[in-house]
Amino acid sequence: MHGFLKLRPLAQDKSNIQLSEQDGVRALHLGNSMVQSAMRLTAPNDLELAYTRCMMGFMLFHPNPENILMIGLGGGSLAKFVYHRLPRTKTIVIEINPQIVAMARNYFFVPADDERLQVIIAEGGDYVASHPASADVLMIDGFDGGCQVPPLCSQDFYNRARETLKKKGVLVVNLLSRDKGLQEYLRRIENSFNGHVMTMPAEVRGNLIAFAFKQSPGKPAWEELRERAKKLETEFALPFQEYVRKLRRGKP
Repeated sequence: MHGFLKLRPLAQDKSNIQLSEQDGVRALHLGNSMVQSAMRLTAPNDLELAYTRCMMGFMLFHPNPENILMIGLGGGSLAKFVYHRLPRTKTIVIEINPQIVAMARNYFFVPADDERLQVIIAEGGDYVASHPASADVLMIDGFDGGCQVPPLCSQDFYNRARETLKKKGVLVVNLLSRDKGLQEYLRRIENSFNGHVMTMPAEVRGNLIAFAFKQSPGKPAWEELRERAKKLETEFALPFQEYVRKLRRGKP
């Protein structure tokens, strides 16, 4: 979820999912003008929104995931990026709304299911609860009307999220810094992950990304992270060195 955009509707379905297009960027909206997902038409597989780029910061800690589980498809930006840039990674995306899946495939170029990408229509909490030790990275991006979806931010959900991760797994959660429940959500994540949590602001007074580790990553070796960031930045053209600086300013 990101900021506001003047709506120039391209399409709308009866479940109040809207599309707009402006300055070469196609956007997905759910119920209001808040942008849920965005795609630059000249670069459809890049990450247009800052928060999606920051969510890829998990690669500083787990650069070669075998399995990624995503809760919330939206326009499929993260799923497409992983699909095209991490060819050895298998991704499962759980999306509760079949209309969003149809929009993502018809308007945002999300690939058809194959051996590396599978989009499943289901409730994210139910799927997580029934698939322990199945993911190296679990990415949560679930909003409804500008708020976290309640079943995806409860203490029980975060407990189950930890169990869904493999031994060295990482949970990545997209939060809103202005959300009144933010501190409570962070407290729950810390409870579930024994305090092994780091946060990164995507932008001032905007999205806040939380990274939680099933096992303690140990005291951050900042010099080592900076060296890894340089390599990742060269390969993926994302500002990983800036991510390291943001994480260091945040709470290790």
